[in-house]
Amino acid sequence: MQPIILEAFNLEAAERRLCVEALTLAGNIVGAAQILGITRHALKRRIIKLRIDWGRPGMLPGSPATAPA
Repeated sequence: MQPIILEAFNLEAAERRLCVEALTLAGNIVGAAQILGITRHALKRRIIKLRIDWGRPGMLPGSPATAPA
């Protein structure tokens, strides 16, 4: 794994970058949470807080599994 180089000392940007990198590397929330050393619930809260656009791989927006009930 290559080291992550931050552009600035911005904690929120660093947290967002780490979450996105972990999600990309793992491909799912459970694996990304394990990489980050946090629970999947904690990662989900961060995804919402940081407004990270992350859906299930292969799922299209508006499909039955992602459509609002």
